[in-house]
Amino acid sequence: MRIALNAHLLAGGAGYRSAGIHGYISQLLRQLPGGAPEHWRFEALVGAATTLSIPGMRLRRARIDTRPPLARIFWEQALQPLQLRAYDLYHAMAFVAPIAMTAPMVVTVYDLSFLRFPGRLSAARRLYLRALTALTCARARRIIAISQSTADDLTRLLGAPAENIDVTPLGYDKAAFWRRRSPEIEHFRQKQGLPPRFWLYIGTLEPRKNLALLLRAYARLKPAERLPLILGGGLGWRGQETLRAIDRLKLGDSARHIGFVPAADLPLWYNCAEAFLYPSLYEGFGLPLLEAMACGAPVLTSDASSLPEVLGGAGKCLPPADSAAWSGALAALKRDRDWREAARERGLERAKRFSWARTAELTLLSYRAAIEKRAAPAREKEAAARWEAK
Repeated sequence: MRIALNAHLLAGGAGYRSAGIHGYISQLLRQLPGGAPEHWRFEALVGAATTLSIPGMRLRRARIDTRPPLARIFWEQALQPLQLRAYDLYHAMAFVAPIAMTAPMVVTVYDLSFLRFPGRLSAARRLYLRALTALTCARARRIIAISQSTADDLTRLLGAPAENIDVTPLGYDKAAFWRRRSPEIEHFRQKQGLPPRFWLYIGTLEPRKNLALLLRAYARLKPAERLPLILGGGLGWRGQETLRAIDRLKLGDSARHIGFVPAADLPLWYNCAEAFLYPSLYEGFGLPLLEAMACGAPVLTSDASSLPEVLGGAGKCLPPADSAAWSGALAALKRDRDWREAARERGLERAKRFSWARTAELTLLSYRAAIEKRAAPAREKEAAARWEAK
């Protein structure tokens, strides 16, 4: 049994959600071979610039550098179908499969932000994703959605049959994201010049992240009710608006943007923070919540899209448009040590439910169902739902 996985975004730069997609692809390529039947053979289709070496996974490199989006689309749509005739199954690992492909397929869809927040993409890219994702989902034997929220969007916005969708939550890097001991944290705190207590946001600065609401809520607090607010992440579409809001609300003494945070430093930032704030309007999964919980940071987030699924009651979910509710929650967060400690413990336990090994296990169930031309049986759908906290 030969299975091809389109992993060309491993060679992608820091473009449209490439970091998150890169992590998903990279982890699955490492995890899938160990859990599959012995007669299954995996081949990852990658760009010419990819230098990874993965045990149990053959890499089949393209003849061109597919990091530029147009080059990747050309390879996927015009040249890749010629490679796929000998495969028993094809996994489109990011939204789109070749139009001319005839092999049975599985597709992963992360979110439908290109429909929900179309302004952040060019008209051409938006049209491409809208048309090709819909076509791919209509032809795929199984659709992998990384949350129930994304599964619901697929049915509502693209008309994908619910019975064809397998909800497969993401994992996180357990070797990196864990609760550190005090000496290491204090050393990092001193190195970065951090205060003893502060609140943290990590993510791209763009309207979808709802930072305008967070800053308004923060500004409503009296100075004695606040902790310093640190915003980490690169500037995305209309990201300068967040920086202007800090100036307009005269928060420069208490709120600051530190720019892009290197991946190696992320666990230390989460560990140092007294709480993690994530007011996003829309997420396919919300991996920062999981990483923060794994590091012991209490979480405040919005009750939108997939975020309550990931949080699972470990922290607090708030209406994404209610700045008064956020102000009240922030004030309570600062003064209620008992709640913070309870939320920290709940978050650590919640994070244990997620792993990339589990993501791979559920993905293999989708492959098997696609190969056998059947819906995932009830026992497998129940297994996919075990990650939810009840």
